[in-house]
Amino acid sequence: MDGVTRRSFTGASWENQVGYCRAIRRGNLAWVTGTVSLDAHGQPFAVGDPEAQARRCFEIIGKALDEVGGALTDIVRTRMFVTDIDHWEAFGRAHAAVFKDHPPATTMVEISRFIGPDFLIEIEADACIEAA
Repeated sequence: MDGVTRRSFTGASWENQVGYCRAIRRGNLAWVTGTVSLDAHGQPFAVGDPEAQARRCFEIIGKALDEVGGALTDIVRTRMFVTDIDHWEAFGRAHAAVFKDHPPATTMVEISRFIGPDFLIEIEADACIEAA
């Protein structure tokens, strides 16, 4: 895997427009870009529900990691950007459900807004994928 770069794309219009991929892997390291909760049609998912939005973000992140040969269990760091820190418990429940048995380092930061007004959270993840 050394020297080879693998990328994952979701097909979101922003990827082409801005020039990025959902996930990139080089060697045993992988990075997943900021991920919001979109449904299969590219529309906001679970509008108004912070926990469901966070869970959907992790589903998208897991799929992207799978496409570059990793898994949610390989994540070593997450960053959660949220528009209302008062929902920290709901975001935290979703995070804990995914990482109960393999907790990564994490950060949650309140920001003023996202590109779409229906998004409550955006999550980034870094992974270290061990050789099988």
